[in-house]
Amino acid sequence: MAKRVMVVFGTRPEAIKLAPLIGKLHAAPDLEPIVVSTGQHREMLDQTLALFSISPHHDLSVMKHGQSLSGVTCRVLDGITPLIQCEKPDAVIVQGDTTTTFSGALAAFYEQVPVVHLEAGLRTGDPLSPYPEEMNRRLITQLSALHLTPTSSNRDNLLAEGVKRSSVVTIGNTGIDALFEAAAARDSYERPELRFLDGDTRRVLLVTAHRRESWGRPWRRSVGPWPRLLGGIPSSWS
Repeated sequence: MAKRVMVVFGTRPEAIKLAPLIGKLHAAPDLEPIVVSTGQHREMLDQTLALFSISPHHDLSVMKHGQSLSGVTCRVLDGITPLIQCEKPDAVIVQGDTTTTFSGALAAFYEQVPVVHLEAGLRTGDPLSPYPEEMNRRLITQLSALHLTPTSSNRDNLLAEGVKRSSVVTIGNTGIDALFEAAAARDSYERPELRFLDGDTRRVLLVTAHRRESWGRPWRRSVGPWPRLLGGIPSSWS
């Protein structure tokens, strides 16, 4: 009998990094994925699901205008708990450090279902930076049975905190796998100023800035000589 694996996500970054894993789960003859979207993000998440052809089995649609962290936590916890009780998964996989990730891990722990944490072991050392993600990471570690780390330094962070070595596996960054999948899909560019890229023979440098703590002055300070080479930083980045 196939092992039932519930995969929980709610934001675009989670969906991107879980997409390659969901594909592998579907392809494995001895595994049965149960895909759950909390809808913590809505439009951005739906866009990603369409790109990777992911159709959730369950969508909690928890997003509300002006939602608070405690509100999202409670709605995700209340939504996922009955799904776990009904679907009876053998494991629950969560990714990263969002409110959905923490709430999904907590719901699984309460139901005594093993938690697999993808992208485990990231640490800044400051519980308030990034907020609340850094604390989410630490709490999810305590709830997880299996820790999948992107790098050896992430693994070392967990070992230094007393996590058993046998429960930590370094697998690399699934975001890179998602990047290759998206590049192979050859979808059209949404922004017209990028459409020249396919016909340009020069090498392309892609720089992303995700964390809000990086916006503004930290971003301008960290990019070094690149603004001069690229013709300046777009005003929307500052």
